[in-house]
Amino acid sequence: MCSIIGYYGKGSAAPILVKGLKRMEYRGYDSVGVATKSDNKIEVRKGVGKVTEVNDSENLDKLPGSIGIGHTRWATHGKVTKVNAHPHPSNSGKVVIVHNGIIENFNELKEDLQKNGFTFISETDTEVIANLLQQNYDQTSDVKKAIINTVSKLKGHYAFVAMFENGILAAARYHEPMIIGIGKNDYFLSSDVLGFIEYTDDAIYIDNGNLVFIDSSGIQISDFDGKPVKHQVTKVSKEFADAYKGDYAHFTLKEISEQPETILRAGEKTQSAIEQTSDFIKHAKTVYITGSGTSYNAALVAKYLMSKYAKIKIEAIISSELSTLPDSIEPNSIFIAVSQSGESADVLEAVNIAKKSNAKILSIANHKNSALVHESSLYLGMNCGPEIGVAATKSFTSQLAIIYKITDKLCDGCLGLDFKQISNSISNILSNHSKIQAIAKELKDVTDIYVLGRGIHHPIATEAALKLKEIPYIHAEGIPGGELKHGPLALMDSNVYVIIINPNDSTYTDTLTSASEIKARGAKIIGISDKKSDVYDHWIEIPNIKEAMFPMIEIIPIQLLAYYAAVEKDTDPDYPRNLAKSVTVK
Repeated sequence: MCSIIGYYGKGSAAPILVKGLKRMEYRGYDSVGVATKSDNKIEVRKGVGKVTEVNDSENLDKLPGSIGIGHTRWATHGKVTKVNAHPHPSNSGKVVIVHNGIIENFNELKEDLQKNGFTFISETDTEVIANLLQQNYDQTSDVKKAIINTVSKLKGHYAFVAMFENGILAAARYHEPMIIGIGKNDYFLSSDVLGFIEYTDDAIYIDNGNLVFIDSSGIQISDFDGKPVKHQVTKVSKEFADAYKGDYAHFTLKEISEQPETILRAGEKTQSAIEQTSDFIKHAKTVYITGSGTSYNAALVAKYLMSKYAKIKIEAIISSELSTLPDSIEPNSIFIAVSQSGESADVLEAVNIAKKSNAKILSIANHKNSALVHESSLYLGMNCGPEIGVAATKSFTSQLAIIYKITDKLCDGCLGLDFKQISNSISNILSNHSKIQAIAKELKDVTDIYVLGRGIHHPIATEAALKLKEIPYIHAEGIPGGELKHGPLALMDSNVYVIIINPNDSTYTDTLTSASEIKARGAKIIGISDKKSDVYDHWIEIPNIKEAMFPMIEIIPIQLLAYYAAVEKDTDPDYPRNLAKSVTVK
């Protein structure tokens, strides 16, 4: 959520900044702004809406100058308004700032600044940083000292880039992502490599608690005390440059369609890590697995697979809930953290809690340079390429693929994995969208959908419900198959649609009985199965496959259903309202 981009070079800054912000739109935002320096003057333009909309109305890319900063904001402090949009200037206008994260003590700092004559026009915590920087700069006339004195007062998690009237760019990173791009004659500061990948694949991943200063002499990196720190230039994978829709109408559809290939790539470069992970789990007294949203649903699948097939006791924990039970992690345990971005604040906090119990941290993530991977002893790479659509699709099946590989290793090959067969099965589902599109038309005005799954299919039901909430904004709920009579049956009537995840496996008969009970109350039944039944009002056929493998393929038609339902409702499948790809604030 929120995107930062900064530029220092010889080119025209504004068009570069706007392009960078467009590339990072997937992160989620509600307003946009750009500031540039030209002729010892800083000019700020911003507004509410998408990058293209605000650029059209405010001419962001027409700002003069070769130094600048830009931002897309996801509201935390203050309403979605032009005034609250970034960048934020200080009272003098000599310092302008863009900021991600939350300043926990901003009210206290704001009161102190007001006592010293500073005024505030926005509701944001960001404006506090801008005026604190100005106060410290006025006192020292030194940018480096001003930054050091400022970060010493801030509490919370944040990353910011400040542009000073003298032309210096300065940045600070504290538990929020910040990356430097190194071009031939220019430098970039960004919260995401997509912000600058079009121009360079040389990057420096700034360590936590570091400061960056860029001027005509180049870049300097120091710690928060001002002491120089060593840094390493890394080549960023060129796959990030390929984050384009191509012939697809939306990124979400493109990424759903990539899954026959991405599940084959999952974990392929970290086979030794999979072997080490299984060895750690085998010899651990206690194993935990955590995630948020889709990643938590993957964790639930892991719990079921490892319990049933490998006889491993593993506890699945929602990352945001662990802080309510901070002493619940047993010492010297194994703690597996699952995250697409590797930057999710809840997951990182859960990892820090686990580390206090001396747990060994293993991570499943898509970005090897993410904060989560840096906190881990062992990393298992999803290797599915950039996922731009905010709602996770291909990253979910890539997570599952890695979890299946770990489980198969734990049980000495008892799953009999055949990922080529799974890939072909997914391709089969994706080969014809027409039936799913027709069902999506019926769902256009539906307000409630329930998804029922039994056993290992319940986490998939939960994930399916999440997709229906996220993309077409339909209230949906995942229900365990055996719990129908313990409450949910009261909700079943002729206004309700129920998706039944019911492959022909050991759960088939019981689940079909539940479907009959639901239909008797008048609800419409959508069956996801490899076996036809008269109980279904609509049957979405999936290929027959080994029982344990069904979760890898049964989620695909529901991803498509959620996508096409959003298209029917004329909502944006790629950028759902109020949501962000990488939830970096609590």
